[in-house]
Amino acid sequence: MEELASVSTTVSELRFALDTFYFLISGALVMWMAAGFAMLEAGLVRSKNTTEILTKNICLYSIACVMFLLIGYNIMYVDNAEGGILPSFGSLIGTQAGDADHSLESDFFFQVVFVATAMSIVSGAVAERMKLWSFLVFTVVLTGIIYPVEGYWTWGGGFLSEAGFSDFAGSGIVHMAGAAAALAGVLLLGARKGKYGANGEIFPIPGSNMPLATLGTFILWMGWFGFNGGSQLMVSDAENATAVGQIFLNTNAAAAAGAVAALLLNKAVWGKADLTMILNGALAGLVAITADPLSPSPLFASLVGALGGVLVVFSIVSLDKLKIDDPVGAISVHGVVGLFGLLAVPFSNGDATFGAQLYGAAMIFAWVFLASLLVWFLLKKTVGIRVSDEEEYNGVDKSDCGIEAYPEFVSLKN
Repeated sequence: MEELASVSTTVSELRFALDTFYFLISGALVMWMAAGFAMLEAGLVRSKNTTEILTKNICLYSIACVMFLLIGYNIMYVDNAEGGILPSFGSLIGTQAGDADHSLESDFFFQVVFVATAMSIVSGAVAERMKLWSFLVFTVVLTGIIYPVEGYWTWGGGFLSEAGFSDFAGSGIVHMAGAAAALAGVLLLGARKGKYGANGEIFPIPGSNMPLATLGTFILWMGWFGFNGGSQLMVSDAENATAVGQIFLNTNAAAAAGAVAALLLNKAVWGKADLTMILNGALAGLVAITADPLSPSPLFASLVGALGGVLVVFSIVSLDKLKIDDPVGAISVHGVVGLFGLLAVPFSNGDATFGAQLYGAAMIFAWVFLASLLVWFLLKKTVGIRVSDEEEYNGVDKSDCGIEAYPEFVSLKN
């Protein structure tokens, strides 16, 4: 009996160690997505704004890690009431549960890289005309308070989880939330100079480095395996290991289908293979499948991804017509397609309902958008959120950072 008990303990410890290791590796993959966002955004902005967007990305990741450690994880997970609305504000990251399948520290690490992902969505949408320090102040509030509150409502056991809202890895909780914050900022910020004409003309502003943008997309694609696969939370038995394999398969299929769908649509409508739309098509496929990468068959996951790839193209064009200037298409990729991903869940997951999905999406969007709008508004009325016309013309690399990314090639007219 003692030998059997010893074997059982050893097996439990091995499973704990394996699940902890899997959590950490998945978190590292998601952390690598920070590099993907940095490269994607650096490629899609003009060369005179490259250093500043890179500065935003490394600083927002760092601030997110600090704020989520100090208060964010606490708000989202520690000592909260089941089905509640207001968090309890416990102590730091709490204590290890006796029946936990993985270490508390690995759970924190996996969660903190998610909040950084949500904030990364904002940086691209407000690029090329927002003050660096106003953006960083907003980062403190979003990662420390706004995101953790809606995270408690859902993954933390709050009222949305009790209402039947289903979002496996964060199409709404992470991606649509980041897009809602971005939209609030863009509406108060306004468009870049020269983007729209007085008579409704739309003037494209090309990015400076398509190789970087493509590299960033591949990095994000790779990181998404940790994003979705890690959200299974376990890999130490046959059932969970099989589920992780299914998640990887569906995630990859949706991304590929999104890219192909965007390619074919662009060829059919405009006669060109627009690389930026193809990149956003792949990302849209990833966002769409994130709400439930486990339940669908591979073919249905491909369909979800393809529809996301088509939807993002029309969304980007439509937002441009509404004069909502988003240099990288983040609001369309993460917001519009994030909502679509949530609404696609009931088609393959019998436990989800359209009513609960709409309710959850509406609550997340309303909270994040309105809270962000208030913070952006206060910043606008105090320190300001937009650089001067001269700084925008010369590029924010000079005014905000004092370092140009491409000093040999930058001119005042780029």
